[in-house]
Amino acid sequence: MVTVIAVHKRCSKEGKPFMVLELQGTLELVQSSVNGKFYATSKRCFITSTFSEEVAEAFIGNKMEGEICRVACDPYDFKVPNTGEIIRLNYTYDFRPVEVVEKKRENRSQSVIMNS
Repeated sequence: MVTVIAVHKRCSKEGKPFMVLELQGTLELVQSSVNGKFYATSKRCFITSTFSEEVAEAFIGNKMEGEICRVACDPYDFKVPNTGEIIRLNYTYDFRPVEVVEKKRENRSQSVIMNS
């Protein structure tokens, strides 16, 4: 389950404005590789829309079935907001509707059965 937490106005390469929905996933506990302690976090991603600003803002707080998944991409530099450190990442996060998530799980299950 994901929640629409904000909307952002962006411009295309041609200068045409469009609205982006900011999505946030559920609470996750992640163990630090540095000190071994757990911390709470949630994945976030952005998804483009065809909505006007007013309509997009009305969706803030709406929940949608699906999940935010880590996806490989071309490497890019990212500036860590708290420290200013620049790191190179090779992944991003995308929203996957529940139908896509279930189909992916089903395909993995079939693959395991076939390889057994």
